[in-house]
Order: sequence, then structure tokens, then C-alpha cells
Amino acid sequence: MQRREFIRSIGGAAIAWPLAVRAQQKTRMPVVGVVFAASRVAEMLGANPVAPPARGFVHGLRDLGWTDGANISIERRSAEGDPQLAPSIFAELLAHGVDVLMVGGVRWLQDAAQRATREVPTVTDFSEDPVAAGLIASLARPGGNLTGVTQTTGPEFYSKQLQLLQEMAPRMSRAAFVAPRLQLELYRAAVPPTAVAVIPVLLDVRQQYEEAFATVIREQADTLLLGGSPVSYAEFRRVVKFAADNSLPAIYPYREAVEAGGLMTYGSNTEGRFRQAARLVDRILKGAQPQDVPTEQPTTFELIVNRKTANALKLTVPNTLLVSADEVIE
Repeated sequence: MQRREFIRSIGGAAIAWPLAVRAQQKTRMPVVGVVFAASRVAEMLGANPVAPPARGFVHGLRDLGWTDGANISIERRSAEGDPQLAPSIFAELLAHGVDVLMVGGVRWLQDAAQRATREVPTVTDFSEDPVAAGLIASLARPGGNLTGVTQTTGPEFYSKQLQLLQEMAPRMSRAAFVAPRLQLELYRAAVPPTAVAVIPVLLDVRQQYEEAFATVIREQADTLLLGGSPVSYAEFRRVVKFAADNSLPAIYPYREAVEAGGLMTYGSNTEGRFRQAARLVDRILKGAQPQDVPTEQPTTFELIVNRKTANALKLTVPNTLLVSADEVIE
């Protein structure tokens, strides 16, 4: 009896052990590390985050069947506008065993992610042309561990913004282009000179806002273009207030800026882009390799005009803009 019981117990253990291992493997949820450059972590949390980029990403994953805490774990971090915090954030997430990284669209954050790992698949929101910037080999075949969604279609996007702003403020002659360094360099290299002088104003990190504003005033700019980046997105209300205080017609890449009182916007939808990014993460979680996942460009751009702000600036909105606008805020 003892021998038979011993054999039965060994057999039971042999059966139970692989079942336990399989159960462990089955319940191990994939981990996605979300790292933003400047958003407040509190606004990134929950099933319905306050921050539109985080909300678009979480809702995009949910629509594809991924629910945080149920079949996926989403670890959310922010560098809070400080590049020096980025290396430790990525080191922590890699030690945590992330399967995919979702990285906000500012170059210093993307560079920190690439320095931390060339193995973990990384999806990002590119704020400039990623091919021209040397971040990927091509849109169709990125080639490394990095792919994502672009905010624009390249430097010509800013030429379009300048054209729209000139329609709104035909007397403009000196436009301040407030943007990250790489956007300024790519614009200068790719866009021919125009009758309007474009004044480059650097805004890579949050600490440069006051100097950027001082440069706009010192250079006597009469209009302002805001380049897209997580740093400008996190503080767009600050730019809207500066433009209003100095009676500067301004164009933004975010609809939220116009809803907050900015003059006009022309750009891709922020929440929509992060839904696109969620689709890329979904493909990678299901086995696709990032080097084979094409980088996507926005499919639509919104033109929104705030007529109340135009009136405050003593500008008449031309019929061409009223007809082509997707929305006019009265």
C-alpha cells in the first residue's frame, strides 16, 4: 500500500507540476510601459485618463480587446519635462520585464529609450519626419525596434500652417516658429524662403519657455507658429495666454489650444494618433516584429478657427477659411 501510494503521489506531482507551470504561463499578462515626456502621471491613470494621449491609447487597446489589469498590465510613467529622469524610468521598466514600450513624441525621450534598449519593441509618436531624422530606415520598413505614428507629413506641414496663418493675418511679416531643435533644422533645410521671415525659437524642454517668450518679443515677431511636441502640448495654455497678452495671431497643432482660446489650429487629432499607436502595439503583442510594422502617418488634419479670438485681435476671418474649416468656434 505504501509503495502504491508513493507512486500515486509521484504521479500526481508529475501531473500537477506542468499544470501549475502552464497556469502560471497562462496568467502572465503582457506588460506595456507607457512613458510620456511631460504629462502629469495622475492624468495618465485609470480606464478613462484625463490626458487625451493616454486616453486615446488606453481606449484604443480596450477596443482591441486589451483591458488593463485583466489581460494586460500598463505601467505608466512621466519624465515630467526633465530629460535627466528618462534613463532611470526606462531602466526601471526594463527591470520590470516590459514587453512593449509606448514612448511620447519628443526626441530626447526617444533617444533615452533607444539608449536603454534596442531589443524591446518600441512604439512612439514622432513629432518630426523620422526618416529625415535618422530614427528609422523607412516608413514601410522601420528596420529596428522602433516604429510608430507621425504627427505630420513632414516640413511641408509647417508651410501649410504658415499659409493658413497668413490668410488669417495678411499683414504678417515676422513669424516666430516655436519648436524643438530638430523641427527647426528640418524646416530650415526643406522649406524655401518666403516673403514672411520665419524666426526659429527653440523649445525642447519645459525650462525654455521663458527664454522662448523673451525671444519672440525681442525679435519683434508679429505672429506665432507652435511646433508639436509633448512639451508644447503639456503647456499649450501657457502659449495661448502669451499670444493673447501680446496680441499675437497664432496657429497651433492641437485642437485643445483653440478650445482654450487660441486663434486657430491645423493638425492631426492627438487622441486619434494614440489610438493608431495602440493598433501598432496590438500587432506587436500578437507576434509582429517592430521592424516589419510600418510607421503610420495621420490620415486627416483638422482646421479649426476661433472667431471670438479673431474678433479680439481685430482680425476678419476670410471666407476661404470659413468654408474650408472643419469647425468654427463662435
